Amino acid sequence: MRKILIVDDASFMRISLRTMLQRNGFEVVGEAENGISAILKYKQFNPDIVTLDITMPDMDGIEVLKEIKKYDSEAKIVMITAMGQKTMVKKSILSGAKSFIVKPFKEEQLIETLNKVMFI
Repeated sequence: MRKILIVDDASFMRISLRTMLQRNGFEVVGEAENGISAILKYKQFNPDIVTLDITMPDMDGIEVLKEIKKYDSEAKIVMITAMGQKTMVKKSILSGAKSFIVKPFKEEQLIETLNKVMFI
């Protein structure tokens, strides 16, 4: 089963992602509401994929992405962003993100993106 770490500061988004992922055969091994927690949980759970929000307090998703990639250069991270953050999307891809999803998104889009990333 594919192990996922969900990182988002909004609890409703974490719940929504967890529901969609579990319904589609993914195992959610952890959730983090901020960057520091995300890095610690990545090291603890060693997930197959991380879904990572860009806009968060304390550390933004780009900083978290860079820290996780320093720890594990093979980490598979999918950025999740709100509309209108094109420069952040480009920055995240250049920093090592495997893909990105723009909010709001459909469940099918999420699952399709994660399945593709599993085989990159």
